[in-house]
Amino acid sequence: MRRGIVKSRGFAFAAATLSLCAVFAASATPIPLYAIYRAEDGLTYADLSLTAVSYFAGAITALLIFGRLSNHLGRRPVALLSLALAGVSCGILLDVPSAAPLIGGRVLLGLACGLASSAIAAFIADNAPPSPWLAPAITSSGPMVGLTIGAIGSGTVIRSGQMVHTLPYLIVMGVLAVCAVLVLMARETVPRRPGVLASLRPAIALPEKSRRLFPVACCIFAATWGLGGFYQAFGPSMATDLLGADDALVSAAVFSSLMAPGAIGGALVGRVPPARAQRLGMICFAVGLTCVLLSLRAAAVLPFLAASLATGIAQGAVLTASIRGLLAHATMTERAGVFSVIFATSYCGAAFSSFVAGQLARELSLLQVACGFGALAGLVCVITLVAARNPACFQECAAEENAA
Repeated sequence: MRRGIVKSRGFAFAAATLSLCAVFAASATPIPLYAIYRAEDGLTYADLSLTAVSYFAGAITALLIFGRLSNHLGRRPVALLSLALAGVSCGILLDVPSAAPLIGGRVLLGLACGLASSAIAAFIADNAPPSPWLAPAITSSGPMVGLTIGAIGSGTVIRSGQMVHTLPYLIVMGVLAVCAVLVLMARETVPRRPGVLASLRPAIALPEKSRRLFPVACCIFAATWGLGGFYQAFGPSMATDLLGADDALVSAAVFSSLMAPGAIGGALVGRVPPARAQRLGMICFAVGLTCVLLSLRAAAVLPFLAASLATGIAQGAVLTASIRGLLAHATMTERAGVFSVIFATSYCGAAFSSFVAGQLARELSLLQVACGFGALAGLVCVITLVAARNPACFQECAAEENAA
């Protein structure tokens, strides 16, 4: 009986979901420590921006080169590799006397998250219960939930004052080990097949019917993940320099306020037509970000957190709708490639935005840099209102949802 439970789809779905969250939790663990690294090790805004760019570069590399690897080796081996890389990166970050180990650790975390975004996300979709919206909601919000858990957990440990430089990483390493055991126990969904070397050639692998939906989705990914990259690189700095809150837990809350509500947004639009959800989500995202900028200007912590929560809900909604549309025509063997395209686009947008923000921060204030993301959100909102479309099979999907 126990063996049957372990080999069930439900167990594999749970193991994959927990693993996806754990890898992204590891990637957020250093963020509340940035203020400490700045104070003790002399890291600059440019250094913090470079750590974000390095993380995104690692993720993009993993997605472009190894994004389809799980179609040939199986989901479990690549998922285990992702968990192992995250664990090694935490080991490196146990000692950060300068920018170099922080950048190196962030590169490995990027590689881990890139692999997780394709292999583990596809593992979730393979084992998800029969529902057209659940897998897109989990794969879009899972990283956000993981980032939130990692940041809040790290901030809480730092605030306790106990082993602040090492204990957060040791805890995450333990969680990653548990997830690895669960993945080892889970059933495999994709058998080994030849073509491993050929799969390493970078390629854009979208089903033909999904390609017409990609331009709008691409703009949405760039705007939403770009803002996430800004929060990741400068969240602690916003807390201290703009909101006047010199506390690791507040820094974590600033970052998490955008990431945590993604799961709520994904659930809210689960049964809404994708194009309508994209339009509504982008309108709310642009309005919410405007409120974020106003609260930053007023140095108001609580209004800022409330506005960030609303923006995060909108972000989760629009990401879930976009992923749902792109996955509508994908078969099981195409899912890893589709997720690779989705997250490679997202990370490219975030990396470019983080690099530009880091350069602009040399001459402009953080508030002025943040206003650039508000302008980008407004532009993408207009594009989405004009060009968003439903997948060709939407009527069939809607009928299946109503029957369920």
